[in-house]
Amino acid sequence: MSWLESLILGLVQGLTEFLPVSSSAHLRLTAAFAGWKDPGAAFTAITQIGTESAVLIYFRKDIANILSAWFRSLFDKKMRQNQDARTGWLVIVGSIPIGVLGVTLKDQIEGPFRDLRLTATMLIVMGLVLGIADRPAARDETGGRHRAPKQRKTLQDLGIKDGLIYGACQAMALVPGVSRSGATISGGLFLGYRREAAARYSFLLAIPAVLASGAFELKDAAEAGRVSWGPTLFATVIAFVSGYAVITWFMKFISSKSFMPFVWYRIVLGVAITALVSGGFLSPLAAESAG
Repeated sequence: MSWLESLILGLVQGLTEFLPVSSSAHLRLTAAFAGWKDPGAAFTAITQIGTESAVLIYFRKDIANILSAWFRSLFDKKMRQNQDARTGWLVIVGSIPIGVLGVTLKDQIEGPFRDLRLTATMLIVMGLVLGIADRPAARDETGGRHRAPKQRKTLQDLGIKDGLIYGACQAMALVPGVSRSGATISGGLFLGYRREAAARYSFLLAIPAVLASGAFELKDAAEAGRVSWGPTLFATVIAFVSGYAVITWFMKFISSKSFMPFVWYRIVLGVAITALVSGGFLSPLAAESAG
């Protein structure tokens, strides 16, 4: 991997990780259109450590409170009723599905799941799902002409059942094109949560899964010598800087705007990829066969 590739792919990772458009799909597509080799699941997992570091800094106060309350709840039963402690336990519960499926489906994630036809399909399908989930949320949070806004759930209402559903939605993002944030935010909206609450828990829930996946891939890559370390670490730093800027903007954006721009973007991109592959202009395994 060249330094130019690492710069561009790091930017793509940072700019798309927190938006409901699928960063793994965009990394895959960038390589395909540029004629580069697919950066692969290992590159994606390692650079996600950079974007997840942006989450750790952006939500540092929330995370510090959650960790403090969670550790105290291990020894004090009364603390288990504390909201921050409960959030800590629910993040653990919600991380179970992606942990189990990530290990079980590792070969598929690094192989068949990276087919551009599947990526395009997931972009379209999950775009429609996000659009359907967002419509009642927009109506409830803004109200109508003749009625007041309807109260939707906040993280105070989060329980084990909802935590597991969030976790199942996050596990769907193992397929490029789904989007971790898109799937979990859609799940949260369907469950009746406010947009900001759905996004906040989505980002917190991703921390254990992304850091564990990155550490796992770091270990494997170091043993197998499959990664160009200089460019990959450079891309990780670029992903951190651009990712922090995006998460700051995104949390402000969703406080007053709908997800529909992302829905239309996903659908148009998915249809375009389908047309290019069907017309023979783009191989479904284009980047994998590039030198």
